[in-house]
Amino acid sequence: MQTQELFQFSAWAIIIMMLVFYGGTYLLSLLIKKDKESTSGFMVAGHGVGFGMGAASMTATWIWAASFYAAATSGYKYGLSGPIHYGFWGALMILFIYPFGMRFRQLAPNGHTLGELINARHGSSSQLILAVSNLMGSLISLMVNFTAAGALVSVLSPLSFQTGVIIAAVGVLSYTLTSGFRASVFTDFAQLVALMAIGVVIIPAVLFAMGGPQAMVDGLPNLTAQQQNFFSSEAFLQQGAPYFVAVLAYAIGNQTITQRLFAIDKTKIKATFITATVGYAGIVIGLGMIGLMALTVGIQPLDGDMNNIIPQMVSTYLHPVFIALFFILVIGSLSSTADSDLSALSTIMMADVYGKNIAKDNPNPKKMLIVGRATMIIATALGLIFASLKLDILVMLVFVGALWGAVVFPVIASVFWDRVTNLAFTAAVIVALLFFCIARFELLPIEGGIALMFEIFASVGAAVVIGLMVFGFFGRKLGFIAALITLVLMLIYATGFLRDYEVLLSSLTAYGVSTIVCVALSLMSNERFDFELIKERVGSYDKPQGKAQNSAQAQPKA
Repeated sequence: MQTQELFQFSAWAIIIMMLVFYGGTYLLSLLIKKDKESTSGFMVAGHGVGFGMGAASMTATWIWAASFYAAATSGYKYGLSGPIHYGFWGALMILFIYPFGMRFRQLAPNGHTLGELINARHGSSSQLILAVSNLMGSLISLMVNFTAAGALVSVLSPLSFQTGVIIAAVGVLSYTLTSGFRASVFTDFAQLVALMAIGVVIIPAVLFAMGGPQAMVDGLPNLTAQQQNFFSSEAFLQQGAPYFVAVLAYAIGNQTITQRLFAIDKTKIKATFITATVGYAGIVIGLGMIGLMALTVGIQPLDGDMNNIIPQMVSTYLHPVFIALFFILVIGSLSSTADSDLSALSTIMMADVYGKNIAKDNPNPKKMLIVGRATMIIATALGLIFASLKLDILVMLVFVGALWGAVVFPVIASVFWDRVTNLAFTAAVIVALLFFCIARFELLPIEGGIALMFEIFASVGAAVVIGLMVFGFFGRKLGFIAALITLVLMLIYATGFLRDYEVLLSSLTAYGVSTIVCVALSLMSNERFDFELIKERVGSYDKPQGKAQNSAQAQPKA
């Protein structure tokens, strides 16, 4: 196996590159700055983002720092099918949200967050579950991206980890603070152009510098049988299936995605999401191929850290000019996601916390903007602190992923089925989260009857995942048929087997339990909800006080 030291730039070279990148991005944001920013403009760019900007923003946001390292790691660990399992499923989830996003926009054409819609449907308790999960998720994502910046700077220069974190944090905050989501979308476009241009250059450059496709072919005998198998069961069960389930939850539960649903021109949503699906798949699968290249030529990760695979390959085979382009590539990807996290956090605090729960649907637009910008500053400070401490974020990521998985069915059922109640929504999420923790952290021994029970719940969860996807694209009847077939197959083949894959078991359990509880409690109630009320309860915050909502007095009880 090969190993080597990484190429390093001088401290001044790194500082100049970061200042040029963030300085240029800040100047771009000034081009769209408005003297009097509206709350709608700050949160969702006035609901009028076009096709090009929307597709670029969705793609750039979905590609974050972890996409680089995780895609390459997947290629390195699982061989031929690894990059596909990371890039394809992630891309599919962008497409998956489209049909449900159309329903969100139909019910709340003037909305800003999914929490607002759920508040109008159920009340504040269900809304706050979404708000808390999104606040945690976006803050953790922000921390991950700042951490990635610090790690990259410390690896490729003499500068410290903390210096890289600070420069990235201040740089992202500087341009996002000016115009909020509008700045995020506008700069995403420029960042994606850079991502694609540099990616198109770097990936082939690495391939041909190491000897071209023939070098990979010659190295295939070094791979295990599973790594050589394009349809590897190991890759699917360890990487593909858990990631498929996780990003499904991310697509529904994360405000950075739903914020773009509410921001894009309604007539452009379909084209935007299809384009973003293709763009994400192409870039991320390409990055994963670098990990496969490393595997075939026998590169050993420096210090045993899989995150060093891409820097090692670039450093080993390319000229310093290409290494500089790679540095900008990663900084651009993490910045595009970090600014989306800041915009998401500010929107949640503005709409879900201040607008709905503090101002009670009668907010002061000026105070609302202050809340949004203050949230960005506080979130950046927290992200700096957590990133600088180099905390182990795995447990938090697992917890937030489970929370999002637990809300998927209750959220979707709430916007299509008029019998879902606030109690059903809230109880479903809480009980599902409890069962997830038991399975994921083995709070009870997962064996015997207990293991069988969780496998049954997980089988229901798999049926829900497949059923919802088919339902979204092909309608209710085919969705039920697909769910039933999946359930039967899972009960036959997964029982006695799935218990050995705790990540997949626990994730599917969250889906299954939340669905069972939500359906059972909803059927016990005779309540019916008029979906037309949502349009009345979710409106613009820029109207004069006292007219911010047409029916604040008709809000459902928490």
